[in-house]
Amino acid sequence: MQLQDVDLTNPDNFVDSVPHEMLAVLRREAPVYWHPEADGPGFWNVTRHPDVVAVNKDNLTFSSHRGATFMWEPEPALLEQQRLMMLNMDPPLHTRYRLLVNRGFTPRMVSQLEDRARQFTREILDRVCQKGECDFVTEVSAELPLQVIAELLGVPQEERHLVFDWSNRMIGQDDPEYKVGQEPELAAMELYAYFSGLAQQRRLDARQDLVTALINAEVNGEKLSELELDLFFLLLSVAGNETTRNLISHGALALMEHPDQRAKLLANPDLIPGAVEEMLRWASPVMHFRRTATKDTEVGGQPVKEGDKVVIWYISANRDEDLFDDPFRFDIARSPNEHVAFGGGGPHFCLGANLARMEIRVMFEELLQRIPDFELTGPPDRLRSNFINGIKHLPIRFSPSMPQVAEAS
Repeated sequence: MQLQDVDLTNPDNFVDSVPHEMLAVLRREAPVYWHPEADGPGFWNVTRHPDVVAVNKDNLTFSSHRGATFMWEPEPALLEQQRLMMLNMDPPLHTRYRLLVNRGFTPRMVSQLEDRARQFTREILDRVCQKGECDFVTEVSAELPLQVIAELLGVPQEERHLVFDWSNRMIGQDDPEYKVGQEPELAAMELYAYFSGLAQQRRLDARQDLVTALINAEVNGEKLSELELDLFFLLLSVAGNETTRNLISHGALALMEHPDQRAKLLANPDLIPGAVEEMLRWASPVMHFRRTATKDTEVGGQPVKEGDKVVIWYISANRDEDLFDDPFRFDIARSPNEHVAFGGGGPHFCLGANLARMEIRVMFEELLQRIPDFELTGPPDRLRSNFINGIKHLPIRFSPSMPQVAEAS
């Protein structure tokens, strides 16, 4: 493949698999590469690990607020709205907003949630274990993060699949399975309406959940506006289930494709925490984020002008040959493992990293014990997206077994 063949703007290039060959060409030949785009000004692709980390940490030079964090160019009105979301803020405002929800994701809070997550996981596996086959994504990997984020937000468990549907329609806007007409916008409006009703309930009946915390929170002495609340709920709902769902799906797929690594885990479950880190490196559910240069600068020796878009590819950094020994080998014992699946430091380091690690670990501890012989019965059905490294469906079979706990209501 030649440099001129690289096109990271076309989601079709991500359907069969992540275009690792394109990213490898960039790392090798043009690690900071000006990428033209048909409907925008073009952008700098940053593909090597040290450059990705440097841009990610330097929020003064590379802003999340100025042009938001998505590759495409938003319309001015949409950009103004997007800037009210924590993801698209810079410090110090970003820091104030993050503190509003940070206490729900501390190691202490996550530790308290672990027993509940394990109960959820056992009930999820109980619902499929007798069948001997299932769609691993919709019936297993999607369920745990959905149930946990519903618990945190205060969404009734029987309504959690609304969040699943809204997430798919917003994140999957380039995928024909999820996109019909104005689905992303309609899904967002449905989510806003739902959480507006939930917030109204919490004003009358406060509880120990994030919805209650947010409606009572203040920034600079003022309560959050309705739009700010809507965007907070959107971010927490989507980010809280979409990324972990895809990581668990990719982790299961990696173990099926690398039976020697699964055998190691079955023989020694103490290796699971390290395996989780390798799954994160291997899969990188969020493949990139965009920043905007606030001044003339340089990245990796390449001059970058004020206002230029800079797209940092986490999934490429996690296969950087200069940092990782044999990066295309899935190795659950890899150490050190300095992956950037959670962003590689800086103010936007993933808020839910502790929670995600716990959920993934608990899922594989239970999964490998309950249905250790799961295997593919068909090809993975990947999400058509150059942003989220997603799997929509993953058909598997396994030896049937009896449920171990009572099903959740």
